[in-house]
Amino acid sequence: MGLKVGDRIPDFSLKDQHGNTFSTADFTGKKPLVIFFYPKDNTPGCTKEACSFRDSYEEFTERGAEVIGISADSESSHSTFAARYNLPFVLLSDPKNKVRRLFKVEKSLFNLLPGRETYVVDKGGHVIMSFNNMGASGHMSRALKALKKIS
Repeated sequence: MGLKVGDRIPDFSLKDQHGNTFSTADFTGKKPLVIFFYPKDNTPGCTKEACSFRDSYEEFTERGAEVIGISADSESSHSTFAARYNLPFVLLSDPKNKVRRLFKVEKSLFNLLPGRETYVVDKGGHVIMSFNNMGASGHMSRALKALKKIS
């Protein structure tokens, strides 16, 4: 099982879809984070999940949160995915699944697919919500509900 409510997230840095380095250290103490781990760019479930975050992105930013998607796909794959579906948030490339392991996101479906897990993290870097479900629906709504409780 992944990180639990109350756990502090590990510090990490990864490259985003533009080749820039994203570091949690730049956000801890400043704003909440919504971090969703997903299996793969341009697949039906992952596209549905990413688009649900896109469609409610303004509600997240109005509450001061940064939305971040993470998968093992390359920066260029993320760039294409973000452009194709007009995704306004950061997509991070974790090709060796280093951050996925730090968050203890387990594989699903007979240990074949990378897991789908969403975390809401408060300004202090502590998990206030985690949701692990391979179904793409429900991640965004649960994250927004958790964020509303702290904003």
